[in-house]
Amino acid sequence: MTIREALKKGANRLEKAGVPDARLDAEYLLAEILRLDRLHLIADGGSVLTDEQLNAYEQWLARRERREPLQYILGNQPFMGFMLKTSPAALIPRADTERLCEAALSVLRPGMRALDLCTGTGALAIALKKLCPQAEVRASDLSKDALALAQSNAEALKADIRFYEGDLFNPFKGERFDLIVSNPPYIPQKDLPALQAEVLFEPMMALDGGEDGLSFYRRIAQEAPAHLNPVGYLMLEIGSDQGQSVPQLLAEAGFTDITVQQDYAGLDRVVIGRREG
Repeated sequence: MTIREALKKGANRLEKAGVPDARLDAEYLLAEILRLDRLHLIADGGSVLTDEQLNAYEQWLARRERREPLQYILGNQPFMGFMLKTSPAALIPRADTERLCEAALSVLRPGMRALDLCTGTGALAIALKKLCPQAEVRASDLSKDALALAQSNAEALKADIRFYEGDLFNPFKGERFDLIVSNPPYIPQKDLPALQAEVLFEPMMALDGGEDGLSFYRRIAQEAPAHLNPVGYLMLEIGSDQGQSVPQLLAEAGFTDITVQQDYAGLDRVVIGRREG
């Protein structure tokens, strides 16, 4: 079977399974197996696959047909220009979260201390450290498996970050930071069963935001002031329908200069607040 034939067959299978962007996913899967970029894959469409390559492709197609996320099958996902390892231990890094990272980088300076809560793959913490090397960056997560993945990513990318296991601020008693960032769970419990099939492969503890999706924001808003230096920043990723509720929580906790930034689709995505001096 040629590359061209395999792509056509794979795209048809994925389309029948209801996979979004079926042709594109078929290309990504086969490109990874052949260690080619997509342009060379298409240009080499007449090349014949070996039995080993075809068997690997068949196995990956079967996983994608079951709606397992492409990023878990490939085992990686780019974030802010850095390739991160992915696994079902942590939420897949998304382009929307890059907006939070960009906002954080706009205020992060050498010598500042930054904290990433609910770090998952370590995406935010690693990008902050790599793009502002003289900042001190720490990160935490409640999941041991997520922390192991984050540590592995940091080591692979040579990012000097200290990771801690614990519930939000618990590992940081008595410590203060200039910047706190977090992409916490924010899906209301009632909405979890209706999530896209791919999302349901991701860890539920990284998705479940409690009854109204605001459980973690309430805790972070109340606890963050004790861990921020004067005029320190708190920056949070939010759901697109939380652009009023989360800023209100920050205002009630005494934060000032509260702003909401949008993602690339124009939806509310990042809330920023400052601790009063």
